[in-house]
Amino acid sequence: MNAVIETSQMLEQDSFRIHPVILAGGSGTRLWPLSRSVYPKQLLALTSDRTLLQETVERTAHDVGFSAPILVCNDEHRFLIEEQLGEIGIQPRKIILEPVARNTGPALAAVALWLSQFEPDAMMLVQPADHAIGGIGEFHRAIQAGIGPAEQGRLVTFGIKPTRPEPGYGYIKVGPLLDGSDQVRVVDRFVEKPDPATATRYVESGAFCWNSGIFLLSARRYLEELRELHPTMLEACERAVAAGNDDLGFFRLDAGSFSAAPALSIDRAVMEQTDTATVVTVDMAWSDLGSFQALRDTGARDQDGNVIAGDVMAQDVRNSYLRTEDKLLAVIGMEDVVVVSTDDAVLVARADCVDDVSRIVQQLRQRNRPEPVSHTTTYRPWGYYRSVDIGERFQVKRLMVKPGAKLSLQKHFHRAEHWVVVHGTALVQRDEETLLLRENESVYIPIGAAHRLENPGKLPLHLIEVQSGSYLGEDDIVRLADTYGRC
Repeated sequence: MNAVIETSQMLEQDSFRIHPVILAGGSGTRLWPLSRSVYPKQLLALTSDRTLLQETVERTAHDVGFSAPILVCNDEHRFLIEEQLGEIGIQPRKIILEPVARNTGPALAAVALWLSQFEPDAMMLVQPADHAIGGIGEFHRAIQAGIGPAEQGRLVTFGIKPTRPEPGYGYIKVGPLLDGSDQVRVVDRFVEKPDPATATRYVESGAFCWNSGIFLLSARRYLEELRELHPTMLEACERAVAAGNDDLGFFRLDAGSFSAAPALSIDRAVMEQTDTATVVTVDMAWSDLGSFQALRDTGARDQDGNVIAGDVMAQDVRNSYLRTEDKLLAVIGMEDVVVVSTDDAVLVARADCVDDVSRIVQQLRQRNRPEPVSHTTTYRPWGYYRSVDIGERFQVKRLMVKPGAKLSLQKHFHRAEHWVVVHGTALVQRDEETLLLRENESVYIPIGAAHRLENPGKLPLHLIEVQSGSYLGEDDIVRLADTYGRC
């Protein structure tokens, strides 16, 4: 019997359910140009045909021992996350919106407070949304081992048995075994990312494991620890939940209150200070996918040691990560490199330099470049648009509107728009007029006109939008009404 079934049966027999809590608020830069702030790595399909978020949710989605997941994300990603969950048939228990990023400590406090309203002793399995795990059976066996200590009031984390010295990871020094256990140990101490020589000593000693950032703990115990260790954080989160509100099915934390919480990680706020930290050691494949080297190390390699994704031709290339999102990528005569091509940027780097990608992103931000923020394709709750061409006083976009979806009722002060339907049917509101357009038909929206675009059909609507005017920025949108509450 596999571990998933064993865990499910044990939990079901005990009338015990664990609440998966997925922390999906990150916007990492080390995987640029794939990852952008409005479309970060947890929303990307990097290791399979599923996104990292979908893979994280699915680890417990079909197990009777777990409830529907609770997710924490920022406002900008909420509809993308909801859509990705819908693609795999998952209805979350709740998606909680952070008004501002305050790290994982306050994020988990908000979840624990919200969940405690319904179940004060709720058990939470806390996972980052952007990690890769192999060996789901081992993962479930580790969860099973941690349930007893967590029920007894211990804060359980999961340590990964290291396979190599890895300076990019945090480490946990393990202490003695808990009574009666061969897998669960007391945490001796947490260690920040070490230098390469120190990482080598840690691995050779056998006394250290990688810090996975995955936790099993009760909501009550986490809040008790915060009340003792960081009362200011807890009080800010209590106010944020009390003054929060439901918005289109999401729970929106109060911005002013949540912003007052100190920005600390779970590790720094609680785990490094508590005397109840416990670690379950797990021997399974795991990666935080924090760099292109990590993607290369976790991917399926060809006979030359390369990990290749997309339309790539490689000749005399070894031990490299090669990926293209659209156009043909040809690489010749290189070794230990990373080459990543998107429709608006290309990254070429030695494999041992990819940690410096964040510096490039920082420079791009200082120059107010759009590339760190978004791709040329920008996703919206109604579909997406993609920039095709831009010049002085004009811009051309391609829009896709999902069946049944509609854009906000809006107007512009500085630009006019011309819409041409390429495929599907468009229902257009222009001031007091209502127009139904089919393929090869068009409509002109003058400056200042109130207008709205809707797809009344059962197939995606594709159209070309030509903008013209003195200013073409996205902030020249005055929303008058919106199905998605963005006014």
